[in-house]
Amino acid sequence: MEVIQQSHSGPATRERPDDTAAPHMSSRDGRVLTSVLRAAVVLCLVTSVVHVILVFLHVAPANTVSKRYSPLINAWVYPFFEQNWRLFAPDPESINRKILARTAHTGSDGPVQVGPWFDLSAVDSSAVEHQPFPSHTAQNMLRRAWTGYVDTHGGDDRARTERALMLQEYLTNIAADRVAAHNSGTFDFIQLRVVTLPIEPPGPVAGKRPPMPVEDRLLPWWKVARHGN
Repeated sequence: MEVIQQSHSGPATRERPDDTAAPHMSSRDGRVLTSVLRAAVVLCLVTSVVHVILVFLHVAPANTVSKRYSPLINAWVYPFFEQNWRLFAPDPESINRKILARTAHTGSDGPVQVGPWFDLSAVDSSAVEHQPFPSHTAQNMLRRAWTGYVDTHGGDDRARTERALMLQEYLTNIAADRVAAHNSGTFDFIQLRVVTLPIEPPGPVAGKRPPMPVEDRLLPWWKVARHGN
């Protein structure tokens, strides 16, 4: 607002404080900002399109394109975007798995101290149950890490390829971080135990089939970065 003061020589105006405000952004700066925003939008759109195409080729039936570009597709999809289904033949889970972990720590005086088994799957189940929007981490991370491990290691727990070694380290790091988040002890080694419980089919078909055996698989001890104090 303009302030008018009376004086003998007539009214005098006082300069408004906003007259000395900072100058507006120049047109050149505005053009640069607009260009940066447009480039960011274009980059996001291109990345989204590429992601959709690669995931589509991953879940689609094998074809000439997916076979030709399989190294590129696998490098993008694994391990974070892996899908547990196929485009025209979904593969729902037919088993329940309990993934447990225990840790070990070498004391200063020599003996190894082994901790009790900790149920990692139970923690994920409790985080999903009664949650309207459960996180991807609780639903799929541990389960898909184990599936990737089995697909690359078979039954002898030997990593014969770089991808198998990567998935082994991925599974190890997930288990170590989960245990460290719930236990305050120090550990240098971790071991996993996976109990597979088959899901019986519903209805009268279940009574005609022999009961499926329960698989109890014990993995070797793995060295990890020291967790705890």
